[in-house]
Amino acid sequence: MNIEKLFTEIHSFSEETHGSTDCHKDKIFVQGNDEKTFAPLKYLSKKFDLVDDPRSLTSEGFVFDSYDLFGQEEFQAWFERQFSRKLTRTLAKHISILRLPNNQKILSAIAQVNEGYETLRRAQILMNGKNLPVQLGEWYAKSIFGLKQHKSPSQRGFDFYIKDKRVEVKVHWNDYSSPKGVKLRKSLLELSDYCIVMYISKNFMIREVCFLDSSFVLRKFAGKGHTVFLKDVDVSNYFFSKSSKHADKVANSTALLKYASPSLAMNVAEHFQ
Repeated sequence: MNIEKLFTEIHSFSEETHGSTDCHKDKIFVQGNDEKTFAPLKYLSKKFDLVDDPRSLTSEGFVFDSYDLFGQEEFQAWFERQFSRKLTRTLAKHISILRLPNNQKILSAIAQVNEGYETLRRAQILMNGKNLPVQLGEWYAKSIFGLKQHKSPSQRGFDFYIKDKRVEVKVHWNDYSSPKGVKLRKSLLELSDYCIVMYISKNFMIREVCFLDSSFVLRKFAGKGHTVFLKDVDVSNYFFSKSSKHADKVANSTALLKYASPSLAMNVAEHFQ
């Protein structure tokens, strides 16, 4: 797909108002390259044969953002100007925005963050920095698998979905796994269809990915108690570096290869050629 032509079409759509149309009813909008222009996905589908569903854009590197979770003043102003109507809370909670991230800036920021973390660790100042790695790992999962986010009815903030399938994303931040394994809450697995474990190295790059059916995890690994432990020795055969079973779930292989550690990138590259 020619991304520049796509952005040109989004800009053209935004130059005119569309209050007499029903485009305001769309639930997925695509952001242009200037961050202030948008167009409904359905409208773009009529202009580009390849834009027939969100996956055709996530495969090009676009990432889902839920407006209800993140908010965006530019989108609200654009929406109300385009359609001559208020962006109501009822409508906003169903809207998702597909945007193309600036990967070069993100990689640069990751390198700077890693350098800062190392400095603070050596100075014995930083003792627990898991919040950022967890959020970054979730963003990686969202980018690679084309996950959508919806506000959670619980206190978790949001839930991830692949189409109508709920996904539990677990981030493990370290250069190696604990002998006890990655800890998962059984109750969250019971509510989900898939489980994605993102193994993030201390330098914030992806060292491994594991994609499993939640029912399989519960059936094979769940014991007594409220938690499940996924030990490397038990699930290593399902790592992306060793298995291509769930390669078809990857919506954006470029993101996987870009943010993977060199060893992981070498092991998975052949699955996406």
